[in-house]
Amino acid sequence: MSKEIYQEPLVSRYTSREMQEIFSERTRILTWRRCWIALAEAQNELGLSEIVTQEMINELKEQAEDIDFDMAAAKEKEIRHDVMAHVFTYGQKCPNAEGIIHLGATSQYVVCNTDLILQKKALRLVKESLLNVIANLANFSNKYKSLATLGYTHYQPAQPTTVGKRTTLYIHDLLLDLDYIENLEKQIKARGAKGTVGTQATFLELFNGDHEKVRQLDSLVATKLGFDESFPVTGQTYSRKLDMKTAETLAGIGASAHKFAVDLRLLSNLKMQEEPFAKKQVGSSAMAYKRNPMRSERMTGLARKLMGLVGDFSATYANQWLERSLDDSAIRRMDIPQTFLLTDAILKLYINISSDMVVFPKQIERHLRQELPFMATEKILMAGVEKGKSRQDLHEIIKMHSLAAGKVVKEEGKENDLLKRLADDPEIPFTTDELEAMVGNYQQFTGRAAEQTEEFLTAFVQPRLEPYKDILGKVDSELSV
Repeated sequence: MSKEIYQEPLVSRYTSREMQEIFSERTRILTWRRCWIALAEAQNELGLSEIVTQEMINELKEQAEDIDFDMAAAKEKEIRHDVMAHVFTYGQKCPNAEGIIHLGATSQYVVCNTDLILQKKALRLVKESLLNVIANLANFSNKYKSLATLGYTHYQPAQPTTVGKRTTLYIHDLLLDLDYIENLEKQIKARGAKGTVGTQATFLELFNGDHEKVRQLDSLVATKLGFDESFPVTGQTYSRKLDMKTAETLAGIGASAHKFAVDLRLLSNLKMQEEPFAKKQVGSSAMAYKRNPMRSERMTGLARKLMGLVGDFSATYANQWLERSLDDSAIRRMDIPQTFLLTDAILKLYINISSDMVVFPKQIERHLRQELPFMATEKILMAGVEKGKSRQDLHEIIKMHSLAAGKVVKEEGKENDLLKRLADDPEIPFTTDELEAMVGNYQQFTGRAAEQTEEFLTAFVQPRLEPYKDILGKVDSELSV
């Protein structure tokens, strides 16, 4: 790798080889050639066998992987057209078939169909990674379904929940992302053989006005390219609305990952839960004791970039004048691969983190016990009413002591002494031991968290994972840097 010119970090640092190969120049041109072969085969099979012969098709297939990129680059520099440069280069390798390569097609026949093929492949990789994240989190959630921990609203201590229940919230979001991916998979169709502005005029001419043959050509090409069907109508390109929806779907995964990563960074600060930390990992160049959550931080940054790309796709779609405008070309060359590569990088990190997260139960318990007296006040209040006390009077007394205890904790750094304050107040009809008993079993404050977790995993998560059990645990999450 050259150190003299800029290198895309998504490739050099963050993404999988498999995703990189999908959007490589070689894969793109190989797929263009696959599109040309599919078109020639369909034309031959539908009655143009005297023009597009089997010998020509055989020659195209034999030379399909022999790509002279230098010749293509030189030709493109001369004619300023990448597709025609590769038509020329392919023709040099296939002299007998040269005249029928790209017959009746526009450039977007190969460009659009190829984009759709590559995105379909890339989306499958994304889906596999997403499923593995869900499986990891499901295992973690089940393991810690009963471990009580502080719940937070506004990043302030609220009622207790469990570590497993909190994790179900991340899984639920990812299941929504999985729904959107599966819906998107149904939306991706072939552009097919639609002609220059989508009217199939050139193909109608080739088939001497036979509309049925032209319809069959469109369908047959789609089948040969691995699609169940083609879009019913297009302009020169397939609608860039699909690109916009693809970007939104992938950005949704980014947002889910961002939420998880930020939460883990907050928990890391509290020393309650952490991402994996390698034995020889360095947290800080200056502070040797630090365990910075660098994977979660990286995931946050990559997700921020991914979420920001949606606007590009929206603007590109909205600016496609009439049947097509070329201002979609340059930006899509960058943004489509980047969107998938970013998602790939984020999910690699997510798999890596979720496969070996660390939980610190004693630290979780310390935080719980510090806040539990406040959380038990409602229970104390209700118990006092049962002993004949006025709810309103008790509420004022408990509020007064709660504020005083909170001030001691915040301003003096002392332990929470609320229960002692309440026991010493003659208006509170409980002894210290009785108050301690109300607080002692903090598990009682988690409600149905453990049961909800188990029910959710059984009824919603496992049925979604079951059809994909063969790919779970098979995605490489080794980080490059």
